[in-house]
Amino acid sequence: MYSINCRGTLLSMDTPLVMGIINATPDSFYEGHLDAGTDAIVRIAGKMMSKGADILDVGGLSTRPGSKPVAVEEETARVVPVIKGILEKYPAAILSVDTYHSAVAEAALQAGAVIVNDISGGELDSNMLATVARWQVPYICMHMKGTPATMQQDPQYEDVVKEVLDYFITKTEACRRHGIKDVIIDPGFGFGKTIQHNFRLLEQLEVFSILNMPLLAGLSRKSSIYKTLGVSAAEALNGTTVLNTIALMHGASILRVHDVKEAKEAVTLFTAYKKAAR
Repeated sequence: MYSINCRGTLLSMDTPLVMGIINATPDSFYEGHLDAGTDAIVRIAGKMMSKGADILDVGGLSTRPGSKPVAVEEETARVVPVIKGILEKYPAAILSVDTYHSAVAEAALQAGAVIVNDISGGELDSNMLATVARWQVPYICMHMKGTPATMQQDPQYEDVVKEVLDYFITKTEACRRHGIKDVIIDPGFGFGKTIQHNFRLLEQLEVFSILNMPLLAGLSRKSSIYKTLGVSAAEALNGTTVLNTIALMHGASILRVHDVKEAKEAVTLFTAYKKAAR
C-alpha cells in the first residue's frame, strides 16, 4: 500500500483516504460554499474534519467547464487567509492547495499547506514542478485536455485510457527528474472528457496501477452523474457515492468529495468487504 510524506506527517493509504473540497471562490457550483467568507469556510472545514476528512483541499479558482482564470494575486488572496484560518483553529489539519499557478502554490505552502493539487500537471505553469520539488511536498498530478475554458468543447480521443496512461508515464517521469518524491495521479474525470470517456476511465481504473502510485478519484457531483441520472448537481449525492464505491473497487486510494460523511461510509464498508473477502 501507499503512504505520502506531508512535510513530516506520514499519511498511510492502507485504508483509502477522503479529501474534502474547500472552495474559497465566489462561484462554486456547490451551494454549501457559495459566497462564504473565511470564518464560514473555517467552520465548513471543521465540520468536514469532524466527519472524518483526512485531507482538506483548498481552492481559490473555479475550474468547472467554461470557467475563466483570475489573477494570481486574487487567487492568492482567497486561499491564504483560509489556510491560515483553518490551521489556527485546527493545527493538525492536513491541507492541500488546489491551483495550477506556482506562485499561489508557493504562498499556500508558506501559509502551511503540505500538498499541491494541480489540475494541469504543470502544463499551465512551467515553474510548478520545480516549486513542488523545492518544498518536497506530495504532488497531485491530474490529466486535463485543454483548459477549463475550452476542455469540454468536443474532446476527442482514439483511446482515452491509453492516452491518459501515456500522459502519466511522461508526467511522472518529469516529476521524478525534478526530484518530486510523492506523486499522486488523478485521471481528471470531467476535465476534457465526455460522459462516455469518464465511464470508460472508471471501468479501466485498475490499468493505472502499473504506475505504482496512489490514485485519486474526483467524481463528486460531476455532470457525468447528474446528467446520466437526469437530476441536478444538488441531487447527485447518491450517484456520487455509487461511483466512489466503484472507484474504490478499482483501486482508488483517495476520494476527493464535497460530502465527507458519505464518502467515509463508503470507505468503511469497502474496507469491511475487502477484509471479509480475504
